[in-house]
Amino acid sequence: MDIELPSDNKLRLSLRPTGSDDTAILAEIYASTRREELAPLMDWSQEQKESFLRDQFELQHKCYAETYRDASFDLLMANETILGRLYVDRRPDELRIIDIALLPEYRGQGIGSAILVALQDEAACRDQGRVVRIHVEHMNPALRLYRRLGFYEIENQGIYKLMEWRPEQ
Repeated sequence: MDIELPSDNKLRLSLRPTGSDDTAILAEIYASTRREELAPLMDWSQEQKESFLRDQFELQHKCYAETYRDASFDLLMANETILGRLYVDRRPDELRIIDIALLPEYRGQGIGSAILVALQDEAACRDQGRVVRIHVEHMNPALRLYRRLGFYEIENQGIYKLMEWRPEQ
């Protein structure tokens, strides 16, 4: 996948399939997206919060591997530096973004937008255009980004919105 960053960003991005040696960094990427939610839990120690996050990561990791057997599970790289993760299930009629997450120090630099645009380009070019879908929590700050890039809600699924982007016909 070609990922084009804003011209002022000098990172050269690539994807690398995840492996068994990547569990610790994948767990950290996951935890970095959830720590803020746990901050109000004053009666939990830091160790309890980190243990909870590890357990949640392991459950999610197992669920994704079982549910999306043919998906690509990649680390987002800039040279040898890991920036985040991108999990995509490429189906005949859609690209399903299972998960996209960047480590905190790489957020807000246009990297997430560039990845999403690259996925939109991929979907539009293959098989006369596929849709791109993603589940997003109602309170996720990235909702603004998805909407800005043309995603819209097609289904309310409790705590998640199923969002979709369609190529222009």
